[in-house]
Amino acid sequence: MTNSIPIAVAAALALAGLSPSSPAVQESEPAASPPRAAVCGLGKEFHASRRARLREELAEGVFVIRGLGETRGYHAFRQDKTFWYLTGIESPGAALLMDIESGREVLFLRDANPWKEAWEGELWDVGDEWVEPVTGFAEVRSNKELDEALEEMAGADRVVWISMHPYIELGDCFDRAIPADRARAADPLDGRASRERAFRAALAERLGREPRDATSALNELRRVKTPEEVEAMRRAALAGVAGMNEAIRSTRPGLGEWDLDALMGWMHRRAGAAGAAYHPIVGSGPNSLILHYSANDRVMRDGDVVLIDYGPEFDHYTTDITRTWPVGGRFTERQAELYDAVLAAQQAGIQAARPGARMADVNAACTQVLRERGFGDLLAHAATHYIGMEVHDVGSARKPLEVGVAFTIEPGLYEKETAIGIRIEDVVVITAEGCEVITGAIPRAREDIEALWNERGVLDALAEGR
Repeated sequence: MTNSIPIAVAAALALAGLSPSSPAVQESEPAASPPRAAVCGLGKEFHASRRARLREELAEGVFVIRGLGETRGYHAFRQDKTFWYLTGIESPGAALLMDIESGREVLFLRDANPWKEAWEGELWDVGDEWVEPVTGFAEVRSNKELDEALEEMAGADRVVWISMHPYIELGDCFDRAIPADRARAADPLDGRASRERAFRAALAERLGREPRDATSALNELRRVKTPEEVEAMRRAALAGVAGMNEAIRSTRPGLGEWDLDALMGWMHRRAGAAGAAYHPIVGSGPNSLILHYSANDRVMRDGDVVLIDYGPEFDHYTTDITRTWPVGGRFTERQAELYDAVLAAQQAGIQAARPGARMADVNAACTQVLRERGFGDLLAHAATHYIGMEVHDVGSARKPLEVGVAFTIEPGLYEKETAIGIRIEDVVVITAEGCEVITGAIPRAREDIEALWNERGVLDALAEGR
């Protein structure tokens, strides 16, 4: 077997900033550093601060939450977002028990299983000496002891808190999970309760009282991002920017929507992202009108626009980016007219995003521009939503914006008669002066998009090498 690499692949790697001798391309030596499983999320201080803030909000009683168990298929384990937010632990079978008044925290991990680790790599267990210094939990017990410890800490009459937020893994979001759980529970041929409702019912029966829901307190904590969270969102944004810019650069008539889907996914993973924050939306021609299009199976034609809404997740935080551009590299007159209106609307929304404003004010600023230009009948959705650990993140939209709040600004127009769908979306973070567009390194002006389209892309290099 030869060690040579095809010319097309070498050219593509060079355009992406890699070479056949790069560590990312060659087989690597076994890592001498601690296993990735020994990393505590965004750092033990961050997660400890989230637990402390939650105790302040709840004031009394006991809080208990279980992480996710083993996966049902052969795919990578992804921790539930709420559990990860409070612990930073990315390993199955964990649980957390907290005494609100005293501040006592107990971490529960499963017992050691060397046979399983031989198949799957490092897993968190009660025998791992690095758990305490890495996580900050001084008390670590077997997860088989959770029932007994909870009954002891809760006593006969103390308030018991849980989270009823639906469990969320990579690519999941509460606004899809909640309706899906409700539909399954209401299905006469199924009827299963959600994981959270089953947990609440089991605790109520065991303890003799109904647990209280801490979701509102957790949602408010998550609504305002800490500096550590903003930095994680920047990492997600950088990966998303790299993917979107390469998609613009590589677009050509005759390619499939799936080509750009695959290219962007590769760029995201190459930049260190865990995977897609939501399913890729690569809609060309009439598919650009479908807001959450997912088939990505059409051949792109000259004269079409292609609308791509696709962002990755990095360190459990997401980004959400949309750009629209002509498949053939030049906007038609009508495409340009609609595009310029959407861009002006987004700029108005960015100007309106500042401390003290509300999401409704930002949305109104976007909508006003589009209506003034005569496009009110082409509107199909609101222009804002929170973003963070979930692409449609939690929090009250009625509260005033404050420093650290992150959300998207994404006005759009959709004209069925011409099969032109235009959407421009970026992530902004509120600052003391206004807002910062953390996904702004992707062109938005038409001339800049056309210039980027004219650059040689990775897919060009692959095509030239065949």
